[in-house]
This record gives sequence, C-alpha cells and structure tokens, in this order.
Amino acid sequence: MLNSSEKLKIIQEFGKNEKDSGSTAVQIALLSTRIHLLQAHLEKFKKDFSTKRGLLKLVSTRKNLLNYLRRKSEAAYKDVIKRLGIRK
Repeated sequence: MLNSSEKLKIIQEFGKNEKDSGSTAVQIALLSTRIHLLQAHLEKFKKDFSTKRGLLKLVSTRKNLLNYLRRKSEAAYKDVIKRLGIRK
C-alpha cells in the first residue's frame, strides 16, 4: 500500500503542481505504482485470487486512462509511458 509521502512524491513528479492529484498523468502514475506493488505480492502469493482480480481492475482502469490521454494529447501520452516505462 502506498503511504502519503510516496503519493506526494509521485504527485510532485507527474503533476503540474503539488496539489494536482487529479490530472490524468498523476492518476496513471499512481495506478502504475499500485500495480507494481500488487505484482510483487502475487509473485509471492500465487493463489491470492481476490488480489489478482483487483489487479486486473487496476490494469483496466489504467488502460482506459492511457487511451483517454492518447486521444487528448499524443505528446503527453508518449511522455508518461516513457517516464513510467510501461510500453515498448
């Protein structure tokens, strides 16, 4: 689980200012961090199916946000995926 200092660090890195927690890039970055934490958990606990379901929901939400960002601003989309390293 992300604590508030980690969230604030991500918001400062991806947001326009330190109170910009709702922009698409910040939401994608926060979801990506949560996804990485859940992936590590699932490597250890392979039969935790409820966590796997939650992970799939987060991945789906991130995918929808990435599609929205691509439609609105191709440059911002490329910047976010480059900084997060989520596409090849």
